[in-house]
Parts: sequence; structure tokens; C-alpha cells
Amino acid sequence: MYPTSIENLIESFKLLPGIGEKTAERLVFSLLDMEQENIDFFAHNLKELPNKIKRCEKCNSITEDKICNICNDNTRNNKVLCVIDDAKTIFLFEKMNVFNGYYHVLDGLISPIDGINPEDIGIEKLLDRIKKEEYQEIIFAFKPSIEGETTSSYIKKIISDIDIKVTRLASGLPMGADIEYVDSLTLERALNDRTEIS
Repeated sequence: MYPTSIENLIESFKLLPGIGEKTAERLVFSLLDMEQENIDFFAHNLKELPNKIKRCEKCNSITEDKICNICNDNTRNNKVLCVIDDAKTIFLFEKMNVFNGYYHVLDGLISPIDGINPEDIGIEKLLDRIKKEEYQEIIFAFKPSIEGETTSSYIKKIISDIDIKVTRLASGLPMGADIEYVDSLTLERALNDRTEIS
């Protein structure tokens, strides 16, 4: 039985996705071996995270400012908007340097089984943006799943009166795969070979 402070920290690490008992123990014992200065740095950054990070008022991504760096970048292609359901996907695309348009982050995907309806994922904000800005193409970059298909079909239907091309990532992505775990070549090909949604 570990001392209470160690047990509490192990339980804290286990709150993170993919961290089980053994990994949590290793992380705690790594911290015990750290210099106090590094522990203070770690603790400070952890505490500051929820205070510093907010949602971009334009695209709903995560940022430390009111408007994120991408939305503030007027050198990007303002004719293409990539709609995603997780802000992590933006950083993945940007790291690969395969997309130069703008992004919009939904608050998840429609999933009636889980009680998540269209009004729960921030579609209104997306629609306002599509109506105000002159995009020529909307790309849906959702994970290949029933929820992704449902969300794509729903948005496509409600913007059907707007003259805009609607595409999705090509089918090189395996069904049910999480985009963040797809290799960069497959993801780049899926983006470049995207298909129009009928």
C-alpha cells in the first residue's frame, strides 16, 4: 500500500485516457525522481491550462486568444472550410502541412443513441459562418463512422439551398478509425482524393 499522496497522484493520472495502473505508477515514480524545479514547472503548467485555453470565437478551436492564429492568418485559402469534430485534428493537419484553408470545429458528432442531437454540437455557429463567408467548398473531415455519416448527411441537407461544393475525405480511412491514429500518408491521400457528397 502506497502512502496516500502517491495513491492520490496515481488515481489522478488514471483519469487520463489510456493511462492504467502500471503507467500511472511509473509516472508518479518518475516525478519523485525529478528536480523540484521541474515538478514546480509541471504543476504550474497543469494548473494554468484551464485558465489560459479557450475556444476561438470564430472556428471553435482551442486557443489562448479570442481568435486563433489560423483564423487570423489572411494568407490562407478563404474559399475552403474544413469541418471537423475534434480540435486535435487541426493540429494534425497543420503538422502535415497538407491543407491551407480554414477550419471549423463542431462540439462532437450527432449520435441519437448517446442522446447527442444536432442542436448539441454547435451546428448553428457553423451555418452562420457558411452564410456570412463566401466558401466554395466545405470538407467534412470526420472519422469514418455512423456518427460521422449522420452528421455529414444532416449538414449537407440543411445547406442544400446554398451553392457550395460539399466533400468528404476519401475512403482510404478505415471505418471506425480515429483520425489522430491514421498515418500521415493515408490522411494526406484521403484529403487530396476527397469525394463530393451526393
